[in-house]
This record gives sequence, structure tokens and C-alpha cells, in this order.
Amino acid sequence: MEDTMRMNRPCGTAVATMALAMAGLTVPATAAAPVTGPDATFLKTIHQGNLAEIATSKDAQKHTTSTCVKLVAAMFVRDHTKFDAQVVALAHSKGITLPSATPAAQQKQLTTLKSLHGKRDYNRVWLQGQYTSHQQVLALIDKEVSSGKDTKIRATARAARPTVAKHLQAVSGGICHTGKATTGTRS
Repeated sequence: MEDTMRMNRPCGTAVATMALAMAGLTVPATAAAPVTGPDATFLKTIHQGNLAEIATSKDAQKHTTSTCVKLVAAMFVRDHTKFDAQVVALAHSKGITLPSATPAAQQKQLTTLKSLHGKRDYNRVWLQGQYTSHQQVLALIDKEVSSGKDTKIRATARAARPTVAKHLQAVSGGICHTGKATTGTRS
């Protein structure tokens, strides 16, 4: 009798689900488990990087004396804001909770910039910081594209790559470059 009861349970569930469906009711689908591991870490790291890029670039827009840096900083704010909106939406859809603050190293970079307001070294420090951070982000994106498991996260990384490469080119070698023209200076 115990075997008969065990066999009837799955059948009973199927019958109940069918009865609800015929009555116009639906059975809620089981939510997918949140994405974890390297794919989740990628989104968290990219989100924190976007927050840092937006903050340091807004600072540069206000405090640089270089037209080139102002233009590049504006491009960074625009592109990282757009990319971060995509990252936040994707993380939400995957059940990933993103950190709300940037890591200490990135906070230190902004603090250093703020200490240089009005000083000659501001542009050089901003450009070098952007060059280094964009190299790191490009490497992170390349890793996700080549070994990420989640297809949507991998596709988002692949789509962001050309923009990040363009950003890296704009601050290549710690020198400001706008469009096809190069200022050739570290200002």
C-alpha cells in the first residue's frame, strides 16, 4: 500500500496542476537559483568599477584644466552610467545582490584626486589612474568572455568590450587622446 501511495503522489500533483490550469489558474514557476561564482563576481566587480569611474570622471569634469580631460571624462561618465544600468538590471534578473560602495582602493583613488584639486599633478594622476583601471577592466571582460558560464552575462561583457577598449585608447599611456587627434601631453 505504501508503494501505491508513493506512486500516486506525482500523479496527484500533475492532476492538481492540470485542474488549476483548466480553471484558468496558474501554478507559480519555481524561481531560478541566483547566479553565483565567477559570473556573479564579474558583475559585482564591474558594478563597483563603474561606480568608481563615474565618481572620478565627474570629479575630473569639475576640476581639470584640460579640455581633453573634460571631454574624455564626459565620455566616461556617459558610457559607464549606461553600462552600469545594464549591469544592475542583469544582476537583478539573475538574483545577484550588488555592493553599494566601491572598494577601499578605488575610494583611495578618489581621495587622492580630491587632494590634488587645483594642483599641477591632477591631470597626470587622473589619466594614469584611468589608464590602469581600464587595463584591468579590459582583462576582466576578456576573462568573462572566454570563460564565463552564463550566456547573458558573457554577452554583456562582449558588448561592453569595444567601449572599454575605446576608453583605454583615450587615456593610453597616461596621455589624453580625443578622437583621432592626440594632444601629446599629459594634461
